[in-house]
Amino acid sequence: MKNQRKITLLWILLFVFVLSKCKKDQAQIQQPTAIGTPFTLQIPEGFPDPFIPETNPFTYETIELGRYIFYDKRLSRDKTMSCASCHFQFAAFTDGLPRSVGIRGLETKRGAMPIFNLAWQEHFFWDGRANSLEEQALLPIEDPLELDNSLDTVIARFEKDTMYSRLFDAAFGDPSITPERIANAISQFERTIVSANSEFDSVVRLQAKASFGNPLAEKGYEMFENENGDCGHCHGSQETAFLFGAFGRDLQFVNNGLKSEEDQLKDPGRELVSFDPDDRGKFKVPSVRNAALTSPFMHDGSIADLDSLLAFYEKHIILSSTSDNVLSKLGGLGQKNWSDIEKKELKAFIESLTDYHYLQNPEYADPF
Repeated sequence: MKNQRKITLLWILLFVFVLSKCKKDQAQIQQPTAIGTPFTLQIPEGFPDPFIPETNPFTYETIELGRYIFYDKRLSRDKTMSCASCHFQFAAFTDGLPRSVGIRGLETKRGAMPIFNLAWQEHFFWDGRANSLEEQALLPIEDPLELDNSLDTVIARFEKDTMYSRLFDAAFGDPSITPERIANAISQFERTIVSANSEFDSVVRLQAKASFGNPLAEKGYEMFENENGDCGHCHGSQETAFLFGAFGRDLQFVNNGLKSEEDQLKDPGRELVSFDPDDRGKFKVPSVRNAALTSPFMHDGSIADLDSLLAFYEKHIILSSTSDNVLSKLGGLGQKNWSDIEKKELKAFIESLTDYHYLQNPEYADPF
């Protein structure tokens, strides 16, 4: 009887041991494993912490994979266009068109937005309909007006290329290609594209230079910030001047008086996402960085150049029920009488925000 009890006890102990070992092994398998070489994004001095999702941590290998995908024309149905076909580095990753053009020559609904400092943004596209860069990365591929392809077709094409087998293996630990991995790679690459080395940064943010090269820019900066220019309420303030744009924690969607009530119905902007009539005609406030290179301006490219942009904010704003409150104040934007020299000063300041290092950085260039 005693021997039988001992045998039973031994079997129980063995069963508990095996069960605990299985659970331990199972837990080890389920834990995420770091693949690749960790990459640390260099945050420019004075910038806040970026938004980096824990589910998509940086690695050198994934960033490089994303750069290849970004420039690969196999993303489009007819293999003629890539992400870079509407985002040229020399133009701050815009395309110089009022509205971008897809693979069949069809105009998209809105113009291409510039790509820089996306790690500090929370919502994407002019109307903010994508809540993460990962979500945004895949939408142009399947948009019939853009690349007009299916993700299954893209994956099938990449699977036939031994280069991508190596790149996906290096980035993720095995060569499997999935939509999620494509999105993670593109978004990682785009988050590394940083613009923070303009003349403005040297003078104002870093105080490494005593003055602007063009003396008009100094006056333009003062005017941009004060009541005469009246630009800072949408494009930053002394506290957020490093960005000069409503990005990240300073996110804004604004009706800037571009369209009449009737024309706003043709493209309601943010209202298409929020379903709130108070958001009609509101669009994401873009950064002023590199604006000297990103014309034509506005979501529909309806303002041709910097001179036209300044003329619009000086005299041609259209007030409507959802236009920003500051536009209707006495003496505000749309009611200005800037002199020719003041407009030259504002223009010189905007030009001082051009970042030539970013425009020529080989890490952002076509790897092919």
